[in-house]
Amino acid sequence: MTKIRKIFTFLLRLLALAATLSATIVMVTSHDSANVLNLTFKAKYNNSPAFMYFVIVEAIVSGYNLMILSLASKGSLWRVVIILDVVVALLLTSSMSAALAIAQVGKKGNSHAGWLPICGQVHKFCNHVTGALVAGIIAAALYFLLILYTLYTVLNPLFVVKP
Repeated sequence: MTKIRKIFTFLLRLLALAATLSATIVMVTSHDSANVLNLTFKAKYNNSPAFMYFVIVEAIVSGYNLMILSLASKGSLWRVVIILDVVVALLLTSSMSAALAIAQVGKKGNSHAGWLPICGQVHKFCNHVTGALVAGIIAAALYFLLILYTLYTVLNPLFVVKP
C-alpha cells in the first residue's frame, strides 16, 4: 500500500510542477501592444508588481518541486517537507489572489477609480494572462490536494482502532 501512496504523491508533485512551470512560462511570454490615439501602448507582465509576484512565486515553487522530486522517499526530511508544502500552498494562493485582482481590473476596469479596461485593446496579452492564471489555479488546487492526502496518510494510522 505504501508504494501506491508514493506513486500517487509523486504524480501529484509532477502535475503541480507542470502547472507551475507552464504558468511561469505563459506569464513571462505575455506581451502585446496597441495603438490608442497615435500612442503605442505596450502591455507586459512586468508592468504590474502583482504579475511579477505571481511569476516569482510560481518559479520558486517550480524549483522547490524539482528539489522535492529528487529527494529520496525515505528520510527524516519529509516532516519538514509537509510544513514547506503548506507554506508553498499559501504562497501560491496569495500570488493567485494578487494576480487575479489585477487581471479583473484589466478586464473590467474600475468605474469608481476611473480605470478603463485594457483587454479590448491587448487581446493577446489578456489571453496569455488568463492561461497563466488557470495554470496557477490548477497548481494551487493540486498542492491543496497533496496536503490533504499527506495529512490523511500521516494521521490515518493514529485513528485506527485496534481490536
